[in-house]
Formats: sequence, structure tokens, C-alpha cells
Amino acid sequence: MVKAINAAAQGTGRISVSAIARHAGVDRTFLYRHPDLLALVHAAETEPAQQGPAGSVTVSCASLRADLAHAQARNTRLAARIQLLERRLSSELGEQAWRESGLEIPPTSTRSSAGSPA
Repeated sequence: MVKAINAAAQGTGRISVSAIARHAGVDRTFLYRHPDLLALVHAAETEPAQQGPAGSVTVSCASLRADLAHAQARNTRLAARIQLLERRLSSELGEQAWRESGLEIPPTSTRSSAGSPA
């Protein structure tokens, strides 16, 4: 089990409970029943790979969390922008439908002549 964790930490595999269990040939529940091994897996997950494939960039957990925070903030901004554009589109389509329906209020001159006693 420790060999599988070390191999994944050296950059030869993905570090997760499932991946380590698969590499070691055991069920995931085995790791969950052995808290000491599970702690090793979680520690290996949070540390950057000690050596990656040639030319690869080592990524730390902190940089991934920062990327995630930036992506979530961007998603929030984009969702607000989408809502604004949807409201504008709804308003424009509503006005267009109103004009095309023929239910427009008559011009002021027509209304005044229709309402005045002649």
C-alpha cells in the first residue's frame, strides 16, 4: 500500500483513494478501515508531486485552490451578466410583441379627438 502511495507521489500515478486502492489491488474500504493509510493518502494528495514527467510543471494544492477561487468568482460575475442580458432581452422581446400585437395605445391626437365632444 505504501509503495502505491509513494509511486503516485513520485508522479507515476494519480493520487486519490480510488487510484491508490486500484494500484495496490485492494478495495477502497480497506483504506477507510485503516486510518493511518488513509492519512498517508490524504497527505500525498495535498503535497505537490516530487517529480513529474519531463517538461511538466509541478502544481501545488494552494495554486489549484487559488485557480478554483478565481474560476468561482468569474462564474459568479458571468452569471450576473447573463441575468442582466436575459432581463434586457426579455424587455425588448416584450416590447416587440406588444407593438406587433396591435394593442398599442393610440397616438395622443387620436385619443384627444375621440374623447372630446364634437
